[in-house]
Amino acid sequence: MTLSRRKLPPLNALRAFEVSGRRLSFRAAADELSVTQGAVAQQVRALEEHLGLALFQRLPRGLALTPAGAAYLTDLTRAFDTLGDATGRLLQQPDTVTISVTPTFAAKLLIPRLAELNAALPGVELRTVATETLSAFDRDQVDIAVRLTRPPFPSGLEAKLLFHQELIAVASPYLVKGLPLPLTGERLRELPLLHDAHDHWPLFLRRLLRKPFRNDGKLSGATFSQTTLALDAALAGQGVALACRAFVAGDLEAGRLVQVADEAMIKEPSYFLVRKRSPLPLASQEAVWGWCLARLS
Repeated sequence: MTLSRRKLPPLNALRAFEVSGRRLSFRAAADELSVTQGAVAQQVRALEEHLGLALFQRLPRGLALTPAGAAYLTDLTRAFDTLGDATGRLLQQPDTVTISVTPTFAAKLLIPRLAELNAALPGVELRTVATETLSAFDRDQVDIAVRLTRPPFPSGLEAKLLFHQELIAVASPYLVKGLPLPLTGERLRELPLLHDAHDHWPLFLRRLLRKPFRNDGKLSGATFSQTTLALDAALAGQGVALACRAFVAGDLEAGRLVQVADEAMIKEPSYFLVRKRSPLPLASQEAVWGWCLARLS
C-alpha cells in the first residue's frame, strides 16, 4: 500500500539516516552533510520516533543497523540515487527558451535567422510556438512573445517595439514582366489579388486610387487563412500579395519579389516583443530577448 505523501518522514531526517547508515557513524555523516554530529543524531532519533522503529544499535564505537534499518537503508539509497540521476539529467539539458510568434513571423523572420541565433547563443535551445492564437505566458509556458498589438500594456508586462506594420503590394517579377512599374490602382485591380485573413486590400486600394473604394466582392484572386500562404502563392507567380515590408525584405533584396505599387500603408497595430516583468530574469531568456531586439527589429 502506498503511504500518503503527507505522512512521509521529513526529507532532512531521511537524508540524515541514509548517510549515517552508509557511514555507520553520526560523526562521519555530519562531516558529509556539513552539519553538527548532534544535529544528525537528533534527526535520526526523530525519524525512529516517527516510524516507531529502531533503525540503529548505538555502539561504543559507531553504529550497527537493525534488520529493519538495513532493509530501509537499501530502499532509501536507491531512492536518493534516482533523485541524483534525475537532477543530473536536468542540469545537462540546454537552457530552453520558448517564444510565441505568428506563423508568418516564424517563416519570414525567425526561421531564416535560427542558424545565426544558434551561433550567437550556443548554450540556448529556442522552442518556437507558431500560432495565430494569443499565447498566455503561464498557461502555455511561454517566455517571450511577438504580438501584433498596441500600447498601453499591463503593468506586469514589458514590451519593446520591433517594427510598425508597413504594408506594400508585392508579386513575382514573372507575373508583372512587361508591365510598367509602378502599377496604377486600375491596372493592379486587373491582376489576381491574394487575400489573407486581415483583408487589407480594400483600404489599400482606396488609398492607391485616391478615391472611395467599395469592396463589392469583385476583387479577384484566392483567399488564404495566413499571410505566409499568400506570400508563398505570390512567390509562385499566382498573384499580388499585400504584406508587411519586414516579412518580404529578404525576398525583395533577392529579386524573388518586386514591389508593384508606390503606395506603402502604415497600419496599426504594430509588432512588439513582449515578456512578463521579472526582477531576476534567467540569463538564457535575457540573452534571447536581447538578440531579438537586435536582429528582428
